[in-house]
This record gives sequence, structure tokens and C-alpha cells, in this order.
Amino acid sequence: METLILIIIAYLLGSIPTSVWIGKYFYGIDIREHGSGNAGATNTFRVLGKKPGIIVLIIDILKGSAAVSLAYWFEDVLPANEFIDIEIGLAIACVFGHIFPVFAGFRGGKGVATLLGATIIITPISCALALVVFLIVLFSTRYVSLSSMSAGVSYPFILHFVLHNQHPSLTIYSILIALLLIITHRKNIRRLLTHTESKIVLAKSKA
Repeated sequence: METLILIIIAYLLGSIPTSVWIGKYFYGIDIREHGSGNAGATNTFRVLGKKPGIIVLIIDILKGSAAVSLAYWFEDVLPANEFIDIEIGLAIACVFGHIFPVFAGFRGGKGVATLLGATIIITPISCALALVVFLIVLFSTRYVSLSSMSAGVSYPFILHFVLHNQHPSLTIYSILIALLLIITHRKNIRRLLTHTESKIVLAKSKA
């Protein structure tokens, strides 16, 4: 029963539609009707600017971290032999909430930042190495979507072959992450193939 309650709380945390609320209450627009139509940090940067983009990014990461941290806050009442499975369940519930938020008509974002926040708590070293992959691809191509997918696909390989963590639940979780990021970026993949995907500006050049 305790686990089920925590999973519901994790879903509700993920359902907090940061970019949608900031867009509506401070700018009078629905972020999902502009730019790429995605309710995430990247589209917030693109449509609303740097400051709201950073706020959305930080809050979305914290949502994932807070959801998984619920397992530590209630560690005394949870079965020790299922702790990793519970962490993973909370992460999945939170990301599901971000993608299908009950507070925003079940139209959310891709869940990349929230997934990052959750995975940092579960496997910090593997996540950090995948983040390095993200940054390398981002600075090389300036495509956030390609960077996110590259990091996601690299994660199970880093976990299994680099760090030799072969826990069955973590292996399944890492593969699910790779698949999720590819599935949620289907439109981006099509735009990448047709060379119509938007790039981000990493630094403004001086006139």
C-alpha cells in the first residue's frame, strides 16, 4: 500500500506542468501552441527565452529527483529487497506524469529533464557519463533532440559495459529509457532526416 501511494505521489509530481503554467500565468500563452508544441524546457527556451527556460529546466529536473527521493524518505516502511525496483517505479511514474500530466489535459513534454533528475538519484555515475555524451553531441551538432537520444541510447551501454552494473531491473530500466527517448522524439527524427530540425544558439556572436 505504501508503495502504491508513493507511486501516485510521484505521478502527481511529474504532472506539474512547469512550462505550461509559467507560459500562461506570466506570458499569457500556452507553450504547447507555439514553437515545436512541446511542453518542455527546450521549447520554453525557444519561445519564452533564457530565464523561463532555465527555471523550467531546473524544476523539471527537481521533479524527477524528488519523486525518486520519496523512496529514501520512506525507506523504513519499504521492503529493502525491492528498494531499487521501487526507485525505478517512482521514476517511471514521474516521467509518465510529465508526458501525460493530469493538471494539463494529459498533454505534456517528452520527459527528458524529469528523466534526468530521476536517473541521477538511481545511478548517478552512469547518468553523469550519459550527460557527457549529451553535451558532446550538443556542442557538435546543436541539436537538443539528437543529443537527448544519443545520451539515452548510450545509457544502457554505459551502465552494463562500462560500469559493469548488471542488475536485472536496472538493465530493463536503461533499455526502457533508450526506447522512450526514441519514441517521444519521433517527430524530431523525421525533421532530422529532412534537415528541418531547429538548432539552438549556444552563444551569441559579437557584432
